[in-house]
Amino acid sequence: MESAKLTLDPAFEVGPVERRLFGSFVEHMGRCVYTGVFEPGHPTADDDGLRRDVIELTREMGVTAVRYPGGNFVSNYEWEDGVGPAADRPTRLDLAWRQIETNAFGLGEFMAWLREVRAEPVMAVNLGTRGVGEARDLLEYANYPGGTRWSDLRIKHGVRDPYGIKVWCLGNEMDGPWQIGGKTAAEYGRLAFETAKAMRRVDPSIELVACGSSNMRIPTFGSWEATVLEHCYDQVDYISAHSYYDAVAGDRAGYLASAVEMERQIEGVIATADHVAAKLGSRKRLKVSFDEWNVWSQSLFGGESGLDWAHAPRIIEEEYDVAGAAVVGSLLITLLNHADRVGIACQAQLANVIAPIRTEPGGPAWRQTIFHPFALTAAHARGRVLRVQATAPTMPTERYGEVPALVAAATLEDDRLSVFAVNRGDQPLPLEIDLRGLPRATAISHVTVAEDDTAARNTERDPRRVEPRVLDGAVIDGGQLKAVLPPVSFNLVQGKLS
Repeated sequence: MESAKLTLDPAFEVGPVERRLFGSFVEHMGRCVYTGVFEPGHPTADDDGLRRDVIELTREMGVTAVRYPGGNFVSNYEWEDGVGPAADRPTRLDLAWRQIETNAFGLGEFMAWLREVRAEPVMAVNLGTRGVGEARDLLEYANYPGGTRWSDLRIKHGVRDPYGIKVWCLGNEMDGPWQIGGKTAAEYGRLAFETAKAMRRVDPSIELVACGSSNMRIPTFGSWEATVLEHCYDQVDYISAHSYYDAVAGDRAGYLASAVEMERQIEGVIATADHVAAKLGSRKRLKVSFDEWNVWSQSLFGGESGLDWAHAPRIIEEEYDVAGAAVVGSLLITLLNHADRVGIACQAQLANVIAPIRTEPGGPAWRQTIFHPFALTAAHARGRVLRVQATAPTMPTERYGEVPALVAAATLEDDRLSVFAVNRGDQPLPLEIDLRGLPRATAISHVTVAEDDTAARNTERDPRRVEPRVLDGAVIDGGQLKAVLPPVSFNLVQGKLS
């Protein structure tokens, strides 16, 4: 059996683990909000209608930041509809997902939910059907202490202290032809600049995310980022990246190797941003906000035009298997390995819609397979990300050619070494980790998400079919940490420094 090898040395690092890498996404789409995070009358619901079972699972998952309210939804959203007494809020047509939006859940409910979850908001503003003025007004409502029209309205609504929202997304996927109020790169770049300028005058402390391409496969990828940033580079802190990885389109090995595409996208966006910085003579370095990512059989979705008007319909409620968990684990590893330039990442979405958490109205909530690699990584990726020098056997894919069977990252905090590793291959993979730079490593543990049946899933009837399990056999011997990674698996191998 061919083995994979890693070399770790604490003198060589990528950068600190950014806690915002473990973000999620709540959009008014399908059942993510209604009967997902919010269901008045549910047996676990609190006085605000928030499902406590989902709150507890979100905490367990380790979510640190949540993007809201969209997504495509935000480009037709009027934020004023979602504040104030719920009985006075209008019902609207959401053009993004052909849904009837009651606005029973809005900014106040979202912030109350976040307090319970113990995460920070990543708020998006509508730059599709609206613009500079409405973004400025929302920021004033949310962050200004009082004594002005919009801040006093927040106080009238029962919220005396400002929300203090730090991260703001300037629209969503504005290059997409599906987007309500889509723009050319030049149009959007100018609008982003003017919106950012106005928002910073209200609150100079905020961090702003400009819209990058909606995916790497769109024809304008790269040129969009370049044009947008030439207009607004000095006014923003991040450029966004979005991507979904399809389990149906293409070969299975290519799906398992999806992280190859994520890595190329991150490096392409960084290169474009740095090119603009050089062109402008700017010493500032932008970071990437990878604020939509997940595995999704997108090729099976017929698009919003085929949907009937409904309130909180069941759409793209995908069930994930063990292979999906391995892919999600590899994507998390890729984000960690770019922690020097990726500052925010949000898995889309949190509940029901291509989600790690599933719920039933009036019924239970449960963890999907993809919940587990996220929870393990969020819990144990701490301190500094070390540079991983790896060699591994390769596997053929139609999409990417020959790719390594192993993808891995390592973090070090005080006396704890954590190695996150995915075996993308169909055979067990012996792993040897050279710890000469960490001679005090002693105790060891190995947790895996793997099953003999890689199509195994968690369901309402069998919610614990796939769970992390401890493996025996990992050892440290002669400065070498040795473990065997099961086929198609996500793994956490840890050592303690004495």
